[in-house]
Amino acid sequence: MSNAGSGSRPSKNARREAAREKARALREAQKKKDRRNRVLLQGGIGVAVLAVLAIVAFVIVTSIRPPASGPKNMASDGIVIGKGLKAIPTAALSPNASPVPSIPDSTASVVNIRTYIDYLCPYCGQFEKTNAKQLADLAKSGAGTIEVHPIALLTSHSQGTKYSQRAANAAACVANYSPDQFYAFHISLFENQPQENSAGLTSKKLKDMVKAAGAKNLSSIDSCIDDGKFNGWVQSATDRAISDPIPNSDLKKFTGTPTVLVNGKQYTGSLTSSKEFAAFVLQASSDTYSTSTPTPTPAP
Repeated sequence: MSNAGSGSRPSKNARREAAREKARALREAQKKKDRRNRVLLQGGIGVAVLAVLAIVAFVIVTSIRPPASGPKNMASDGIVIGKGLKAIPTAALSPNASPVPSIPDSTASVVNIRTYIDYLCPYCGQFEKTNAKQLADLAKSGAGTIEVHPIALLTSHSQGTKYSQRAANAAACVANYSPDQFYAFHISLFENQPQENSAGLTSKKLKDMVKAAGAKNLSSIDSCIDDGKFNGWVQSATDRAISDPIPNSDLKKFTGTPTVLVNGKQYTGSLTSSKEFAAFVLQASSDTYSTSTPTPTPAP
């Protein structure tokens, strides 16, 4: 009987050759896979390197800000409010120019009170609300000047709205276009001060407060607020305040907001006691007067 479905079995040499061919094919396939993996790895490294370079470039670009012009009437990085709550006029600070420190009264008969404040800072709010009346009275009568330096340390503390920067920019806008109404707007910002870590006041609310303060040139101020015209200057002024020695004082290092100086001497007392601050003003004035006035020589 014949076995019609059977075939001849491959020889031993044929089986060995087939095994070699299969091994060769597997080696070639593995080489191709290895080459492909190397290309993908190199490409991935290249992408990662590019991503790192992009991040570094972004940090460099954002940290090197173009120089910004300052507002008029704030050549010292602050605005000086004098008799009748009127601003002392100055030219605008040019890009790359250094601030020009205000010149204290040479006779020591007018007390100079200088504040470095952030409009979102709750401690600044305490000081300003506690002492608003006596500060205004000193300036109104001509017995003192108030020099306000708005800075923005808490820009990241307002749910992404950058309220500190926006409020300081709004104050700079008023200083630039309606300086004699600056102090009224400044006080209003603290009377309506939002809580830290809240979204802060809207730009519309800021513009309403500018109008309520009796400011002039409202359309220019509104555009200035909407455009963030002095945002760059606000950041530059903030950088200078925290990194440079405080002019007209012995203060070599900024200590935070509020920083309050009376005739160059730092006030470190209670932020909620108007009597304590008034006593400090009186003492600083007396000390300045006694050192600036020569002692009479007795007659022979």
